Amino acid sequence: MTGPCTLVTRRLLLASFAALAALPAAAQAQNWPTKPVKLLVGFGAGGNIDNVARLTAARLSEVFGQQFIVENRVGANGTLAADAVAKAPPDGNTLFWAGTGTVSIFSALGKPPYDIVKDFAPVSMIGTNPQVLIVNRKLPVTNVMEFVAYVKAQKEKLPYGGGGGPGSVSNLLMALFLKRAGVEMTAVSYRGTAQALTDVIAGHIPCMFVPLPEAMPQAEGGKIRMIAVSDDKRSRGAPAIPTISESGYPGFRGISWNGLMAPVGTPRPIIDRLAAEFARATKDPKFVAGLDAYGVEPLGLSPEEFAAFIKEDMALWAEAVKIAGVTLP
Repeated sequence: MTGPCTLVTRRLLLASFAALAALPAAAQAQNWPTKPVKLLVGFGAGGNIDNVARLTAARLSEVFGQQFIVENRVGANGTLAADAVAKAPPDGNTLFWAGTGTVSIFSALGKPPYDIVKDFAPVSMIGTNPQVLIVNRKLPVTNVMEFVAYVKAQKEKLPYGGGGGPGSVSNLLMALFLKRAGVEMTAVSYRGTAQALTDVIAGHIPCMFVPLPEAMPQAEGGKIRMIAVSDDKRSRGAPAIPTISESGYPGFRGISWNGLMAPVGTPRPIIDRLAAEFARATKDPKFVAGLDAYGVEPLGLSPEEFAAFIKEDMALWAEAVKIAGVTLP
């Protein structure tokens, strides 16, 4: 027969065993990293995603006393890098530099060899990259409402530039905006934003969405006109330019972003340490100045906030993909 004291003793012993079993994992997380950490980027060196990853990796290396090495695992729209991290041991030594295209857009376009929700643990977002709706300087519009009225007044569909191809942020963002505005235009796809921007300047196409840092020099030179940013708040880099949301389309938001994800099962203390450093970094004037150089609006989210953001972002771009009718070849 088992008495109350025996039951209490047994429960205490079980609790003690559980606590002891958790000690090695907690100690491992506290001592992490004990060797260089790989930060996989799905795109080539020198691009905006890679540049922000390297800026962040340098900060993490300095803070944690181990090298955070950026490894460019290029191919399949960034999914090679994501798949490698999804299959990596969840020990905090292999991390994924995530972004809009790989996480949200490609998941809507096709079926990647991983599940963003089930295979990854969100860590934090370092910041966002708003795009800006630009028009040729000769177009007789200065704001969003005038732009919509002008497009509606044309007898034939006007073209717009989709920098980066049918599944790019530029193309999908315009498709999403046109649907909200109730107007139609014809997409003209380009391999990248540079060529499309050149054609807007030349007047071959009247408008497009383009990353703010790429538009700024052209706007300052009087070659194009910026009429609205795609974020739900004004950009620190161009505070005079209104948002689409405040220009007659409340709630509109479509942005690019950069953040960190780990294989699911990575010890929570490691994730929390990284997230805390992201929060500190995005409030450090020196680091923020580095982000400014790439047009990134700092935003250090907690793991829970980042997970909620990803869920909303995936739904947004799935809607945009459906509207644009984009499919993988």
